[in-house]
Amino acid sequence: MRQLRQMKPWKVGNRIVGLDPQLRRLWIGGQRLHHGLTGAAFATAGLARLAARRSDASRAIAWTLAGGVLMAHDWKDRSVWFRRGPQTD
Repeated sequence: MRQLRQMKPWKVGNRIVGLDPQLRRLWIGGQRLHHGLTGAAFATAGLARLAARRSDASRAIAWTLAGGVLMAHDWKDRSVWFRRGPQTD
């Protein structure tokens, strides 16, 4: 039985965190991390903090706005934000 080797798309790093400085891409655990995905997480955290009143409102709004900016920056790639795999293309 032949084994399939997983391609390592990053130039710097290991199996946990990888980075391609030329293309400015980051992988965590072999999964490419998009600005949009990070932005969605920041926006959700900000809204959750605001709803739960767990932090100052201005701080929660700042988290939400930062998430929105990250998502807007990467909007053209929104179809692949949650796609599994290294996404080397």
